[in-house]
Amino acid sequence: MAKRDYYEVLGVSKTSSEDEIKKSYRKLALQYHPDRNPDDPAAEEKFKEASEAYDVLHDPEKRSLYDRYGHEGLHNAGFQGFQGFDDVFSNFGNIFEDLFGFGAGGGRRGGRTSARSGTDLRYNLQVSFEDAVFGAEKILEFDKMETCVHCLGKRTAPGTQPVTCRTCGGVGQVERRQGFFAVRTTCPQCRGEGSTITDPCPQCRGRGQVSAPKKLAVKVPAGVDDGARLRLVGEGEEGSNGGPPGDLYVVISVDAHELFERHGNDVH
Repeated sequence: MAKRDYYEVLGVSKTSSEDEIKKSYRKLALQYHPDRNPDDPAAEEKFKEASEAYDVLHDPEKRSLYDRYGHEGLHNAGFQGFQGFDDVFSNFGNIFEDLFGFGAGGGRRGGRTSARSGTDLRYNLQVSFEDAVFGAEKILEFDKMETCVHCLGKRTAPGTQPVTCRTCGGVGQVERRQGFFAVRTTCPQCRGEGSTITDPCPQCRGRGQVSAPKKLAVKVPAGVDDGARLRLVGEGEEGSNGGPPGDLYVVISVDAHELFERHGNDVH
């Protein structure tokens, strides 16, 4: 069966920017990830197809070759595509390093935790005197923690599961006797999670989250005061294990003006 056009697979055009391609791929990877679609061959095939398309279009050399000669040009150049589902994950190291800007590595973190809220973030925004008086829209650029697409926040490598902690038997606590008393403390092996990960996700290093760049438009209201805080609900770091995201607090700093001063709502 003939392969679909890679741009069509990702829902982008030939003139799409690298950021647009990344955004589209991330959306598809989350939608069709096998952990979210167990026993669904169609979703697995779409996941594989999207990963193969991104592997080509995110690489300037491969993309140029594909734009000029199509699938045949890639084949003649020695690029065979993904031969199977396991091959998709074997190529994820390079794909996600480009997508999120980090490499593979090891790590160890427990696997059974309760829902945790995301961390609140603070952003210091410098605005001009005029923008503070009349209001303006600003674009914020910052990094925030997001759920790892590779493991969907489970922190284990695809196809693996956390194992019950041998130290505490999955309870998350250990009991130590001191004379007539029994003292329960957090298990030092699993840190209270009841399980450990022997095969951590190579992309997030077993953390379940990765740092990703973020752009956000924010409206600075007219008449805003120096030192004012704008709260953007849900725009902080993502929560883990189903927990809600944190908030983003934008702290306003107003530049002084050469001629005018502001006293309350009056400008002099």
